[in-house]
Amino acid sequence: MLSVLLLLLLLGPPSTPSLGLEDPAFPHPGESSQPPPRACPWRCSCPRADTVDCAGLDLRVFPENITKAVRYLNLQNNQLEQLPYNDLSRLSGLRTLDLHGNLLSSEGLPEEAFESLTQLQHIYVAHNKVSTFQRGSWLPQPHTAQPVRGARCGGAAEPAGLWFLQLSVAPQFLPHSLRVADLAANQLVEIFPLTFGEKPALRSVYLHNNQLSNSGLPPDAFRGSEAISILSLSNNQLSYLPPNLPSSLQRLHLQNNLISKVPRGALNRQTCLRELYLQHNRLTDSSLDATTFSKLQSLEYLDLSYNQLTTVPPGLPQTLAVLHLGRNRIRQVEAAQLKGARGLQYLLLQHNELGGSGLPPKALRPLKNLHTLHVYGNKLDRVPRALPRRLQALVMPHNHVAKLGARDLVATPGLAELNLAYNRLASAHLHHLAFRPLRALRSLNLAGNQLTRLPSGLPTSLHALHLPHNQLRALEPELLAGLVQLRELSLAHNRLHIGDIGPGTWHELPALQVLDLSHNALSFVPPDLPEALEELHLQSNRISQVGPEAFLGTPRLRALFLRDNKLHLTSISAEAFVGLRHLRVVDTAGNPEQVLVHMPRQPRAGVPDSGMAQMTQPHRDPKPPTSIRMKETARPAPHA
Repeated sequence: MLSVLLLLLLLGPPSTPSLGLEDPAFPHPGESSQPPPRACPWRCSCPRADTVDCAGLDLRVFPENITKAVRYLNLQNNQLEQLPYNDLSRLSGLRTLDLHGNLLSSEGLPEEAFESLTQLQHIYVAHNKVSTFQRGSWLPQPHTAQPVRGARCGGAAEPAGLWFLQLSVAPQFLPHSLRVADLAANQLVEIFPLTFGEKPALRSVYLHNNQLSNSGLPPDAFRGSEAISILSLSNNQLSYLPPNLPSSLQRLHLQNNLISKVPRGALNRQTCLRELYLQHNRLTDSSLDATTFSKLQSLEYLDLSYNQLTTVPPGLPQTLAVLHLGRNRIRQVEAAQLKGARGLQYLLLQHNELGGSGLPPKALRPLKNLHTLHVYGNKLDRVPRALPRRLQALVMPHNHVAKLGARDLVATPGLAELNLAYNRLASAHLHHLAFRPLRALRSLNLAGNQLTRLPSGLPTSLHALHLPHNQLRALEPELLAGLVQLRELSLAHNRLHIGDIGPGTWHELPALQVLDLSHNALSFVPPDLPEALEELHLQSNRISQVGPEAFLGTPRLRALFLRDNKLHLTSISAEAFVGLRHLRVVDTAGNPEQVLVHMPRQPRAGVPDSGMAQMTQPHRDPKPPTSIRMKETARPAPHA
C-alpha cells in the first residue's frame, strides 16, 4: 500500500478532460474581480483616465509612468528645468500642457519637443523664472547662458562663475492645432515665424511681461493665423505698433511699452477690433494722424492715458463708447476732434491741463449719448457749459471751481452723480437755485470746499450727500427739508458744536441710514436721531458721557464709533444700548480709559433679553482695533 501511495504522488493528480467550461476571465482564488488600477505618476493625481495632475509638487524631473492616453497634463508650479524629448514625444494625444511657474529656460525647451504633439490645443509656459548653475555644471547649450560677474540691482556682487538661464527665446515651432498659447512673464526677446504663424485655430496669444522689441517680433509672426482674437503684448520693449497683425483681432493689449509711433495704415485691417490698450507709452500728437483709428469700425474701448498728447486724436470711429485720455497734456478739447465719435458714452480727461477755456461751450455738443464725463485734476474754474443733455455723471473734483450759478447745470436735467469735491466753492458763491434743475440727482459730493452752511435747494431725489472737510458751523432743518430719500450724510471734519444742530434737523431725514459726524466739536450724542439709522460715526469729538436715552429712537443701529473722544470707564450708561437688538459694533478705542460697554444680548425663543459688559481696548494700546465686536456672556456684569 505504501508503494502505491508513493507512485500516485510521483505521477501527480489525474488529468481531467477539458469540456470547454473553464472561463479564463473568471477570478481564481487569491485574485480580485476589480479591474487593475490606472497607472499614475508617484505623488500625482489622475481623476480621469485622460488627466494627470502633478501641480505644486516641487518636481525637478519630468514625471515617469505617464499614460499615453493622457489628454490633460498639469505640471504647473514645480521646479522643472528641462523637458525630455523622449518622454514628451510619446504623449501624441495631448490636448493641454500646463508648464506655468517652473524653471524652464530656452536651453531646457528643445526645439523638437512639440513636433509630435499634433493634437495640442492649449499650452501654458508663463512665469518660468530664472535658473542658476555653477560654472562647470552641465548645460545643454552653454554658449547662450549669461555669466554674471558684477553687482546685481545695487547689491553685492554675485560669485564669478554663476550662470543664469532664462526663457529668452520662444520655441521655433508650436503645433498646427494650437488654440491658446501663453508665454507671458518670461524674458522672451525673440519669437519666430512658426512659433505662432500658420495656426488656423489659434485664438489667444499671451506675450505680456517679456522683453520683446520690434526686432524680436518678425513681420510675419502671425501669418496664416487669421483667427486670433486676443493678443497681449503689454509690458514689453516695443517702440512702434507692430505691422501685419491679424485682421481677426478683437482685443489688443500694447500698454506699458515704449511706443512712440503708429505707422500709417498699421491698423487698417483690424476692422473687428473692439478694445485697444495703448496707455503708458510715449505717444505724442505726431504719433497719430486722422487715419490711425478711422478704419476701426468695431472699436468700442480706446485707452490712450499716460502718454504725451496735447490734443484729442482725430479720426475717432463712431462706434467708440469709452475714450480714456487721462494723464496726458491736453489743454483744450475742440468739437471737431470729437465729431466722428458720436456714440461716445464715457469720456475720461482726468489729470490733464484743461484751464478756463479748456472745454468751450460747444466742445462736447456732438456727444449726444455721453453718459459720464471725468475731468478731475485739471484747472477748470467753472462747470463746463452746454454739456450733453443725457449726461448722468459729472466728476470734476480737484479743479478751481469757485462759483456755481443758477444756470450752470440747467443743460443736464438727467444728472444722477455730481462730484465737485476739493474745489474752491464758498457758500456766498453757491447760488440757491444751482441744484434745482437736477431732479434726478442721487449723489452730490461737495467735500473739501469752503462751505460754511448747507447748500439750499437740494434735490429731493438725493440718496447720498457728502460735505466733509468744509467749514460748516450750523445745520438748519429747513435746508434739509424734503430729503426723504437721503440714506447717507457725511459731515465729518467740520466745525459743528452740539448747539449748531437745529431742533428737528434729523426729523427731515426719515430714511437716513449712515451718518458721519466725526471730527467735529460735539460734546454729547445728538438727540432725536433718525429712526432708520444703522451706522453712526462720532469719533474724534469731545463726547464725555453717553446717557441712557441717547439711542432710544434708533432701534436699527448696527455700528457705533466713539473712538478718540473723552470717555472714561463708566461714561456710557448701562442702559444706553437697551433695545438695540441689531447692535454689533461699538468702537471706543483711543479714549483716556478703558470703557465699560453693556451690550444687549441677542434674543432667543423663550429666553428674556439680557445684557453683557465688555471692556474696550485702552488708548495706550499701540494698535487699537478699528472696530470691536462684542461677545455675549452668560449673565450681565454688575453695573459700575
